Order: sequence, then structure tokens, then C-alpha cells
Amino acid sequence: MKTLILGATPNTKRYAYLAANRLVKSGHEIVNVGIKQGEVAGEPILNGTPEVENVDTVTLYVGTRNQEPYYDWLVNDVKPRRIIFNPGTENAELSMLARKAGIETEVACTLVMLSSGHY
Repeated sequence: MKTLILGATPNTKRYAYLAANRLVKSGHEIVNVGIKQGEVAGEPILNGTPEVENVDTVTLYVGTRNQEPYYDWLVNDVKPRRIIFNPGTENAELSMLARKAGIETEVACTLVMLSSGHY
């Protein structure tokens, strides 16, 4: 099960960094996408809207006001099974677009989901 982390960062104090490492530790393959350079959990951070395949889940760590450039890419190119809106990333517009495309949406915390076995 591949998870795309949108908002990936090498900053060890950010939740996206913690989530990447916990996902890998839990046996999940990750794809890091963000505006920073570097790597997280052994995977490079890809910039822009890279071509990716077989993504089951997108977990968002990009604030609502910065998500719009990713709408079309997420819904029409990445086409995940679900999008997780972590705290602070809730977005009714993106959620509606995703649901219309048959993508499940959840407002939840990836770290809590992993810790509780509900990921």
C-alpha cells in the first residue's frame, strides 16, 4: 500500500516528517512530495506534480490556501483510493472534487490512525 505525503519536509519537528517515518516503520511504501529539497525516511522529496503510480492514500500536510495548485493532479492523475485531511488541512472544495471522482476522504490524523491501528 503506497502513501503519498503531500507537504513532505526534512524538518524533524514537522508532523509530515514524523508521519513519513512512522509509515515506513509500519511497512508502508511512501512517496514524498513537497517544496523542500532532501529526503525523508530514505525517500527523496519530489517537487511539483510528479508522475506517480499505484497510490492508495494521499495524506495532506499542506495548508488549505496552498492546496489549489494540486487539485487536478491529485484527482485526475494520482487518483488515490483516499485522501486524509490532517488537522489544519481540511478543505471542503478539494473534498467535494475528490468525492465526485470516487475518492474517499477522511478528516483525521495519520499519526493517530497509525498508532491506533486504523490506518
